[in-house]
Amino acid sequence: MSLLPHLTLETAPNPDATVIWLHGLGADGNDFAPVVPELGLPQGAAVRFIFPHAPSRPVSVNGGYVMPSWYDIFSLDLERKLDEGQLRASSAAVKALIEQELARGIASNRIVIAGFSQGGAVAYETALSFDKPLAGLLALSTYFATKATVELSPANKSLPIAIHHGVQDPVVPELLGQQAKATLNTMGYSPQYRRYNMEHSLCLVQIKDIGAWLTQVLGLNSR
Repeated sequence: MSLLPHLTLETAPNPDATVIWLHGLGADGNDFAPVVPELGLPQGAAVRFIFPHAPSRPVSVNGGYVMPSWYDIFSLDLERKLDEGQLRASSAAVKALIEQELARGIASNRIVIAGFSQGGAVAYETALSFDKPLAGLLALSTYFATKATVELSPANKSLPIAIHHGVQDPVVPELLGQQAKATLNTMGYSPQYRRYNMEHSLCLVQIKDIGAWLTQVLGLNSR
C-alpha cells in the first residue's frame, strides 16, 4: 500500500513520539498544522506530527461534489449513514502510517491517533482495532461510526481516550459525542470527556487542554 500523502512537523530533532492527526470533511492535512506551536508542549519535547491528506471522492450529502473525504456520507441524521468500507480502507491507510513510524524506531506506545469530525470516526476505528498498544486516542467533535462493527484489539483495552465536543456544534451534535462516551464505557474503556463553549471547531482553551493531555499520555515532562 502506498502511504497517504501527508504533512510532517517535528517539534525538535530526533522525535521519540508521534501524533497522527486526521482532518475533517473537505479540509486537508494543513488544517491543524498551525495548532502545534500553540499546544504548549514542554520545551525540548521531540514529537513528530503527521497530518495526512484524505483522498478526494464524491460525497453524497454534498450532492456528489468531489472533495477530500475519508469516506462517503449518505445522510447527516443522528445515525450518520456512511460507507463503512471506505472508512475501514481509510483506517487501513492510517495503520500503514503507524507501521512507518514503528519502522522509524518509534515505539507503538509513543503514538497517538487524533481525529476531528469525519477524521475522528476513522481515528476511533484505527486506534481501537490496532494490534499493538498505542499511547492514546483523541476524538474531536466526532462520532463513533463503527461502534457496532469494530474489532476491538486486546492490545488497546486500556487505551487512554479523550473526547472533546462543542456544546453548540451544529454539524456533529454533542449528543453524538456523549453517545460515543457511553458506548466506550459499556466496552470497558474509561474515556475523558470535555465540553467547550464552541461550535464545530477548536478553541484556545481546548488547544491548551490537548497539549496537557499529550504531555501526560506521552510522558513528555519526564523525558
